[in-house]
Amino acid sequence: MAVNISDPAALHGSAVTDRGGKKLGKVYSVYYDNETDRPEWAAVKSGLFGTHVSLVPLGNAEFDGNELRVPYDKDQMQAAPRHDPDRELSPEDEAELFRHYGMPYGGPTSAEEERSVAHDGRADDAMTRSEEELRVGTEAHEAGRARLRKYVVTENVTQTVPVSHEEVRVERMPITESNRSAAMEGPPISEAEHEVTLHEERPVVSKQAVPKERVRLDTDTVTEPRQVSDELRREQVDAEGVDAGRRRR
Repeated sequence: MAVNISDPAALHGSAVTDRGGKKLGKVYSVYYDNETDRPEWAAVKSGLFGTHVSLVPLGNAEFDGNELRVPYDKDQMQAAPRHDPDRELSPEDEAELFRHYGMPYGGPTSAEEERSVAHDGRADDAMTRSEEELRVGTEAHEAGRARLRKYVVTENVTQTVPVSHEEVRVERMPITESNRSAAMEGPPISEAEHEVTLHEERPVVSKQAVPKERVRLDTDTVTEPRQVSDELRREQVDAEGVDAGRRRR
């Protein structure tokens, strides 16, 4: 098998691609072989919202620690026979899946063949003692949803801007030789008016929309220990008719 990792749980959540590097989905869960206890099938979530789950064999897959590469395209993977994730794969299910992917199906496992030989009386007279072992893995489940929502708020902003204006002042100049001719123009005694236009600055406000930042949602994976427990059964062998000093287990 090409997938050979010390911690098969590392497959969970990894990206799945075809040989060309095109993304097919993400690993949702892993199915183990009952006899070898090695990862044999990967349940891959695909589709727009990850609602389609397909099983792909791991026998021809390659895993680099982050990405699982399989020799199948998206159409072939999504057309695989559907399987209820809440129950184990039966030999009939596996045979159907192997046929779909064009892989030979080996039929009964070597352990099943050994049990068959023992029942036929062609094996030795030893008794096999078995016990259950706790096998712990993880499955990805939806825990909630987050979304971005943009809305408009209004706030009052006050700024100070300097403004200027003109003020009138009266300037009195004595008659000198330089301005005497101008002063003598016109009648000696008369009425007259002079007008000066005054100017002032006023604040002018305008608004312009300016992009400030880009906001998006991302996820971080946080790993925490969690204890699980279950009851395990084991077989015990007692010998009858054997001296206690010679009895072995």
